[in-house]
Amino acid sequence: MSTPSRTQIRRWRRYLADERAEGAVYSYLARRKTGEEREILLALAEAEARHEAHWSHLLGEHADAPGRPELRTRVLGFLARRFGSVFILALAQRTEARSPYDADVDATPAMAADERIHEEVVRGLASRGRSRLSGSFRAAVFGANDGLVSNLALVLGISASGASNRTVLVTGLAGLLAGALSMGAGEYVSVRSQRELLESSTPDPQARLVISHLDVDANELTLVFRARGMPEAEAKARASALLADGQHASVPPVPDPRVDEHESVGTGLGAAVSSFCFFAAGAVVPVLPYLVGLEELAAVAVAVLLVGTALLATGAVVGLLSGGPPLRRALRQLAIGLGAAGATYALGLLVGASGTGI
Repeated sequence: MSTPSRTQIRRWRRYLADERAEGAVYSYLARRKTGEEREILLALAEAEARHEAHWSHLLGEHADAPGRPELRTRVLGFLARRFGSVFILALAQRTEARSPYDADVDATPAMAADERIHEEVVRGLASRGRSRLSGSFRAAVFGANDGLVSNLALVLGISASGASNRTVLVTGLAGLLAGALSMGAGEYVSVRSQRELLESSTPDPQARLVISHLDVDANELTLVFRARGMPEAEAKARASALLADGQHASVPPVPDPRVDEHESVGTGLGAAVSSFCFFAAGAVVPVLPYLVGLEELAAVAVAVLLVGTALLATGAVVGLLSGGPPLRRALRQLAIGLGAAGATYALGLLVGASGTGI
């Protein structure tokens, strides 16, 4: 093998460091899991070890001093030691998707294929966690952003109309409480209604007890499966198999595919509490400048700055958890939030200019 160039050595050392760091992340996450998820994560760690061995072989004597992993890999390792696995797996999904091996002649085609498949494996693992938290998480994100945007818009609109600092403060606090109560009640009703709709479509577990008494010739069990969307031939085969084993009450007449749906919806109370708390947490942000005594343009500027920062943070978190680009999600969140608040501020200015201010 020819002597590698300095550029190659630097690149290979970085790849080596990345593979070691990613393998360490998967190994750490595996220690926090059990069963199938643990086995999958350990297998990913082993795959990263194979890639690590490839770069170590190419580096030879230069492998003793590997470079520093890329910033995102170092951040991933830092977060893996401190936060929940769903967040880390979402970040790992993005890291695997950015593998440079497709365009690197020193990486084997198998390694490039591995990285692409790793992304899908991690996506599958992350989707399990996203499903478990999606109900309450949706309510939390929606509540926080609604609180930030709606109360900022309310506060800016009243402030622009020429109202006194006390009036703006009272209005902001009233908006906080009214909005939080409304969000909590709305989420409870929404989630509870959704769960009730799902439960009404869930097969009755008692139906399995009558299988042995069905008329084999009529075989109406076939209709059950056809009503659930199964093709006729497949429905007949499934029904016949169950009728032949009808004495075993443990065999359900209809599979229940809605378990994950119930889990992802969450509970009504959990969604209500999340919405109330997060709306209140978001809605208090634009009120803070007025609570500390700032007035007029100074209060408006600080409120916009605080809310803008919070919108960027929530947008980035949503982007990371969804596996999407966090910066783009953050900027989108900021543009939508400040756009709505800006429109209300302009309306307040018009009201104030017309002489009808409070």
